[in-house]
Amino acid sequence: MKIFFLFTFSTFLLSAFEQAAASAHYDKILTHSRIRARDQGPNVCALQQVMGTKKKYFSTCRNWYQGAICGKKATVLYECCPGYLKMDGTRGCPAVAPIDHVYGTLGIVGATSTQQYSDISRLREEIEGRGSFTFFAPSNEAWEQLNSEIHKNLVDNVNIELYNALHHHMVNKRMLTKDLKNGMTLVSMYNDQKLLVNHYPNGVVTVNCARIIHGNQIATNGVVHVIDRVLTAVGNTIQDFIEVEDDLSSLRAAAITSDVLDTLGRPGHYTLFAPTNEAFERLPRGVLERIMGDKVASEALVKFHILNTLQCSEAITGGAVYETLEGNTVEVGCDGESLTVNGVKMVKRKDIVTSNGVIHLIDEVLIPDSAKQVIELGGAQQTTFTDLVAQLGLASSLRPEGQYTLLAPLNGAFSDDTLRMDQRLLKTILQNHIIKVKVGLNELYNGQELETIGGKLLRVFVYRTAVCIENSCMVRGSKEGRNGFIHIFRQIINPAEKTLHEMLRNDKRFSVFLSLVKAADLDDVLSRPGEWTLFVPTNDAFKGLTDDDKDILIRDKNALRNILLYHLTQGVFIGSGFEPGVTNILKTIQGGKLYLKTVNDTLLVNELKSRESDLMATNGVIHVIDKLLYPADLPVGNDQLLTILKKLIKYIQIKFVRDSTFKEIPLTFYKINIIESNVQPIIRKEDPSVTQLTKLIEGEPEFKIVREGETVTKVIHGEPIIKTYTKIIDGRPVEVTEKKVTEERIIQGPEIKYTRITAGGSDNEEKLKKLLEEEVTKVTKFIEGDGHLLEDEEIKRLLQGAGTEYTKVTKVIEREPQIIEREIKKVHLEEAPVRKAQPTRRTQGGTARRRTRLANH
Repeated sequence: MKIFFLFTFSTFLLSAFEQAAASAHYDKILTHSRIRARDQGPNVCALQQVMGTKKKYFSTCRNWYQGAICGKKATVLYECCPGYLKMDGTRGCPAVAPIDHVYGTLGIVGATSTQQYSDISRLREEIEGRGSFTFFAPSNEAWEQLNSEIHKNLVDNVNIELYNALHHHMVNKRMLTKDLKNGMTLVSMYNDQKLLVNHYPNGVVTVNCARIIHGNQIATNGVVHVIDRVLTAVGNTIQDFIEVEDDLSSLRAAAITSDVLDTLGRPGHYTLFAPTNEAFERLPRGVLERIMGDKVASEALVKFHILNTLQCSEAITGGAVYETLEGNTVEVGCDGESLTVNGVKMVKRKDIVTSNGVIHLIDEVLIPDSAKQVIELGGAQQTTFTDLVAQLGLASSLRPEGQYTLLAPLNGAFSDDTLRMDQRLLKTILQNHIIKVKVGLNELYNGQELETIGGKLLRVFVYRTAVCIENSCMVRGSKEGRNGFIHIFRQIINPAEKTLHEMLRNDKRFSVFLSLVKAADLDDVLSRPGEWTLFVPTNDAFKGLTDDDKDILIRDKNALRNILLYHLTQGVFIGSGFEPGVTNILKTIQGGKLYLKTVNDTLLVNELKSRESDLMATNGVIHVIDKLLYPADLPVGNDQLLTILKKLIKYIQIKFVRDSTFKEIPLTFYKINIIESNVQPIIRKEDPSVTQLTKLIEGEPEFKIVREGETVTKVIHGEPIIKTYTKIIDGRPVEVTEKKVTEERIIQGPEIKYTRITAGGSDNEEKLKKLLEEEVTKVTKFIEGDGHLLEDEEIKRLLQGAGTEYTKVTKVIEREPQIIEREIKKVHLEEAPVRKAQPTRRTQGGTARRRTRLANH
């Protein structure tokens, strides 16, 4: 029991220390400052002072090693840590400052102006007496910086105004910096006014945005913290301030339009970067009117200026990223005495403290991406694209209420030759970079097709570390605007126009390779639909190949196919889609492996450089090489073939194993694609009044639905033909009987069945339309404009109790069957000598066995 108690107690203490350490950022930074100054003697702290100012900081590691604060060079100072004093003739600060009451401690820490005002306002007696106080004492410089009119009013009325002002700096209990938690609200000794405390990770502690510059000076009746400015009373919310500030009338109108103003009147810890009226006037009129007329855009605009954390200017000693209420982020930093937002000096007035946050007035309006039109999302690296879209009249076609996706190439993708093109051709190129729908990065998938405003279909390829559209791959920087997305691409997108075979045929560089492809009966592969990556050797790869050599290659079709199909792999692999420097292993149709990687934007295939890559075809992609590829582990068993290959391939040692042969590669590897292309469903849109349908069932329909693309493959056996003839075997005449059977494999269908529901009158039609709109959650196919293909249970549920005014009709559309294979089989039934009659005897396997092979679908 005792052990359990000790364990529990120690866990409690550890937890308490961890929680205290987590919030005491000031004390942790102070400890680091002592460590940095340990060579200077005991109890010395290292500080950084911004050059040209009196501002000093116990610095974070980041600022210390950068040697700068807010972008300005900082010098290193060594001073006694708070609570310690120097002694003559000794190193460091070995002496402890004497402990006095709060009034006396004000003199110890050098806050002599506050001490003097405490004396003349008759506060001295109170802070010398019994109690436990926390005094946030303004430094002498803080009093000097106070507005002269406010300062004069305080000094002129010391017994009331000054006395109350000093009480506003006091709390009726002792609070060390470790007790000052971020977001805490303290009650001052004047009229229960609030003091808003923020304790930041960089060690800065603020009270109503005044920074503690010397903390934790212990007194007999409390503690003194020296702050860098005089505190003023806080009573209003951010909403109250906006409503009465004349210079924020434009922001007020936007906040009212977007229903955000009330949010700024609620309790919280907000930071508002408030654009002035002058900032709004700088916006182009069309932009401002569009945003103000769009509630969603105006709400995004206003919320983009609001942080859900309180960020005082004195706490910002370097750039940091903060999330806004709109959801995106802004970078808040500093440049000397000035605050910056997204790297721009725009803050006119800092630290207007309210009861629920702080306001910084800025002279620019921050427009989030979500409030911009898609064409406005282009950055500095896409200006060529956006400028051309505007100049060629395409920007006007991007309607604010529409949905689009821009595929914007980087500026460097536009060569001088491209920019000098005929404008009509250039416009067509740009149309291929504008998608008709809004598609985000996380909505793209491999094999997807996107239609452009020019009517082209672009293919999407997704790889391990890249997303590519046709020949070009994305770079970071996708953005979402009010009416679309913009994605950034390395190169101009070139949609495919020709098949692999057509591209080879039209380029004289590939004439030798193409002739070998034809000789191997592979040209059909490169002509049909599919997804292939083809590595094509130029004619230079075949230098030294004589006509006789070529004839030898062609005669050995099996060897030729093995060589050529080592250049072909299934799937479309874009060179720029590979992760740089990483080897990618692809299996070829021949069965061997290819090793691909990109180095310095150059594609290497088995360490051979591709001279030109990413030539897009409608059925794949071509990468041009100047050497013939050959699998290093594939032996050659023929002397003639070995001699030929050694002429062409010198970068590897070809193995020779006498009499070894190449495996046969049947062309079935692409036949499946042919069958699949033959089973696409055919849907005929017939007028309901025309009865050119296979079946028409009225009344209770058959609730059977055959899905799109479903097919039935049937085997039809023709009537057998019996043939008898005589042949001579070993000098004897023998009568032979054979049966010839014809089999045809056909695709039946697909059947498309749907149910049409009609109503008896216009009122009923409206009722039915409403019923369908409200109730049907899944419509598989819409045909003819007056019918829906519905699930069985949905139809029954919709029509149950609907009355007799509705007629249900099921129609079936059947596609004509297609013959995909015809096979004629000869079955040897019997052999018998002519001279001797015998009973008919069935030989083994004599009856034709029915074999059914289903087509892939």
